[in-house]
Amino acid sequence: MPEFRYVARELTGKQVEGILTAANEREALGALGAKGVFPISVTLAATAMAHQQNKRRRVPARLLCVFYTQLSDLLRAGVPLLRSLELLERQSRHQTLKMVLQEVRDQVADGTRFAESLRQHPTVFPELTVSMVRAGEEGSFLEDTLKRIADFTEHQEELKGRVIGAMAYPAFLVVVGSLILIGMLVFFVPKFEPLFDRMREDGTLPWATTALLAMSSGIKNYGWVLLVIIVVLAIVVQKQFSAEDGRRRFDAFRLKLYGIGHVVRSLAISRFCRVLGTLLHNGVPILNSLRIAKDATGNRVLSDAIGEAAEHVSSGRSLAQPLAECKQFPVDVIEMISVGEEANNLEQVLVTIADKMERQTNRQLDLVVRLLEPLMLVMMAGVILFVLIALMLPIFNSSSVG
Repeated sequence: MPEFRYVARELTGKQVEGILTAANEREALGALGAKGVFPISVTLAATAMAHQQNKRRRVPARLLCVFYTQLSDLLRAGVPLLRSLELLERQSRHQTLKMVLQEVRDQVADGTRFAESLRQHPTVFPELTVSMVRAGEEGSFLEDTLKRIADFTEHQEELKGRVIGAMAYPAFLVVVGSLILIGMLVFFVPKFEPLFDRMREDGTLPWATTALLAMSSGIKNYGWVLLVIIVVLAIVVQKQFSAEDGRRRFDAFRLKLYGIGHVVRSLAISRFCRVLGTLLHNGVPILNSLRIAKDATGNRVLSDAIGEAAEHVSSGRSLAQPLAECKQFPVDVIEMISVGEEANNLEQVLVTIADKMERQTNRQLDLVVRLLEPLMLVMMAGVILFVLIALMLPIFNSSSVG
């Protein structure tokens, strides 16, 4: 439990200081009152402050997968939850995870529900994990839920790694091309400027050369201003998108991007279908499953559409019909969900949909990346060709005139 440093006054008026251990500040105040002293200030001790800073750090997904799997195995073997958490906390080598498990164990020992104790660490345990753990606690299948969370987390990390790996080379081309262009404009192009002074005075300098020299002079003299503007714009955009409305607009923009929007939508729908199928397979009621699974999309536009569909399902309608009315799901997905409802095997159909859409998305992503690579190369070649033409054209013109 965290330590609190206190300053208090005894009944005699004497001021005392010290450190005590308590679950929270309220409990610390109660302990001081039981001692018969009047608390003046109660603050977290330095070790507790370091503990709070560790709470803001993240834990690698691979370590969380191991934690979920090991906890599931211990619970399945009949080890009580409190003892399981103690064992995992003792053997953990990751400092942040160790501190988090210590706090979770202490809160569970004080009578807090396991899901609520996980909720106190949002940077480590996302809302989706907390919701699934709560469903597992309520349905008495916590060990199965933890195993499925581990599988889902591992699957998502593999998918994320595949996406990042696919976009790494195009991003590398953009960065390298930009650095080459800036280097040419700052260091290479200015060396030719004295050669073109007479042609500039005569008004015979080609427009391409004039534009290139203007760009070079602008970047060389005002590059720092441009850098400051870019940084300020990045901060403004980040603040805009950190707000709820801004994030919703950004999610809507991602869905409408040509070539990328379809990939983003497919990934979001596949995550939703996989989580919903997993929850239904574990016996979670359809309404609770929808409220939990809608957050798995990672897109607020789709989450809102699924939330509205859940309200219609609560009034007795099937799931396929309100999902079709929101116009965010492909027709083939709606048809498969409808067939799954009629055949009473919706959970299996949802997992099948997730697998199918992920395979399609991987093929689409590979296609987009394959198109991006030659496109980036052509753009880089075009920019460099423009620079060379702009530099050589005045020389050709002057030699032909002479």
